Amino acid sequence: MPIDFELTRQVPPDAEAVGIPVAADALGSSDSPLDRSFLEKRGFKAKAGEVMACPGAEGGFFVAVGVGEAGNVDPAVLRRAAAGFARVARREQVVALCLLDALPEGADKARGAQAVAEGVALGAYEFDEYKSESEPSAISTVAVVGTGGKRIKAALDRGAAVADGVAFARDLANEPGGSLTPRRLAEAATDMAKRVGLAFEVLDEKRIRAEKLGALLGVNRGSAEPARFVKLVFEPPSARSSLALVGKGITFDAGGLSIKTAEQMSAMKGDMSGAATVMGAMSVLPAIGARTEVTAYLPMTDNMLGGDAMRPGDVLTARNGKTIEVLNTDAEGRLILADALALASEDRPDAIVDVATLTGACAVALGTRIAGLMGNGTGLVEQVEAAAGRAGERVWRLPLPEDYRRQLDSNVADLKNVGTRHGGALTAALFLREFVAEGIPWAHLDIAGPAFADAVDGENPKGATGFGVRTLIELVASFTKPK
Repeated sequence: MPIDFELTRQVPPDAEAVGIPVAADALGSSDSPLDRSFLEKRGFKAKAGEVMACPGAEGGFFVAVGVGEAGNVDPAVLRRAAAGFARVARREQVVALCLLDALPEGADKARGAQAVAEGVALGAYEFDEYKSESEPSAISTVAVVGTGGKRIKAALDRGAAVADGVAFARDLANEPGGSLTPRRLAEAATDMAKRVGLAFEVLDEKRIRAEKLGALLGVNRGSAEPARFVKLVFEPPSARSSLALVGKGITFDAGGLSIKTAEQMSAMKGDMSGAATVMGAMSVLPAIGARTEVTAYLPMTDNMLGGDAMRPGDVLTARNGKTIEVLNTDAEGRLILADALALASEDRPDAIVDVATLTGACAVALGTRIAGLMGNGTGLVEQVEAAAGRAGERVWRLPLPEDYRRQLDSNVADLKNVGTRHGGALTAALFLREFVAEGIPWAHLDIAGPAFADAVDGENPKGATGFGVRTLIELVASFTKPK
């Protein structure tokens, strides 16, 4: 159920729960309706994102919302705090939040307001499609207390729209691989495109073959489900620049003949999170009035073990004519991205960004909360890094060492699809770079770590997080052609 965000100067009388910010260095302040002795007895420390239901000094249902040290409050803190509030107040329909008052003097209130809306909506999210009994959040109206007029209200609306895009991506990635087949994922993409006003094109297996997407066809050989390739186009009037977004759409990854273990395979319904992230971002672009033309390239298949499955040692020919010796069929994401990157390059955008749950090596290096960021030049990579910082999503730049490229040399083809055991995230990115046309800035986001969470963490629920949607939206909104 969509949440309506209102900007009010004071708490409305019908608010059934009220969130009050509490700073860790002002816990003893008496200028608050909260019962401070109640909080202190229960060990409330006002850490950023810490929340506790609390009776008011004069009655009423209040929620103490920790924001950490007062001088360190920023949009990321507000987003996390608002998500915690939404989980505590989830049984109420009309609630109020006073978080904007926690921002330090001179802070950007619009960014803070957007973060508050994102936090509430993302904290209230739940995937209950397959539960026979569920109790979704009842929150329908949020009164955000503060001033700022139309500018702040517009920021609240933007935050709600961004959260919708993240929730869309989460829903897709949470869907089981047996129901979200490539055809179903393609239908979800086109249904969304029709709803928000994007142009689209879907390539079926005949068109994929005609377009010579040999790497995608190779991965699809072991599957009973036909592959799909979807293009989505957002074309605003008087576009100032053009950007291509490429998303990995492996709807389930069994590993092919290089089969995964049962433990490794259990979360592989989410191996299409890159495509879901791109789709989530594309769904929001019309609502935020972006001025950059954006085209999404989404290859879709599962990676199974059928009788004609791709074999280790097979050689595939990608769209750009390069041949690939496949030594590990479980390194399939880079294969379907190769065709997509080659297609995107042919359209000569100002830049290309791909998003993929590409390597376990990246998760080993950076853990489950930080994505790896690589690219072929600093200009675009810096834009992606800055966008992620504003969006509150953590990325870390990794190198692309030229001497690692020789790990991909093949005796029988132009290159092979895996390098040595170590540095796998880097050699995977070096492989992708082979399919980006010379002269086109390119950045690669490996989201294998943060795409799924094994526990509630801030605005993220357990399960699919929709990581990267906010970053891509920020990037498109501020994108300038890299030098």
